[in-house]
Amino acid sequence: MAVIGDVRDLGTELERSYPVFVRGKLKFRVGQIVYVAFSLDERVMGFAWPKEERGALVGGDPRKFQLPSASDMRFNWVHADLASLERAEARELVVDAWRMVVPKKVSRAYDLAHPDGPG
Repeated sequence: MAVIGDVRDLGTELERSYPVFVRGKLKFRVGQIVYVAFSLDERVMGFAWPKEERGALVGGDPRKFQLPSASDMRFNWVHADLASLERAEARELVVDAWRMVVPKKVSRAYDLAHPDGPG
């Protein structure tokens, strides 16, 4: 079972990533692009995910993953129930979302420094 604390430190450690609070909600950005956001009650984690792959992700485990609101369907975005995720899985989703918003050379450098993944 993952909780926000399992990924909060990771979001601040990733290159070019920084935390912001918007209306009391924790979000992580690279530049002005939000790649991970948490609900006010910290139970749901929204994260960047390719639009063309989100149907398979949600359909594969609808207990864990949900589509975003109708107004957010235009974005590369999916929601996850944090309590349904394992810690390592939640951390991997954060890194994958971060990869979508950083240059390839930055994500390659991360891979070289972390050959076993985000841990």
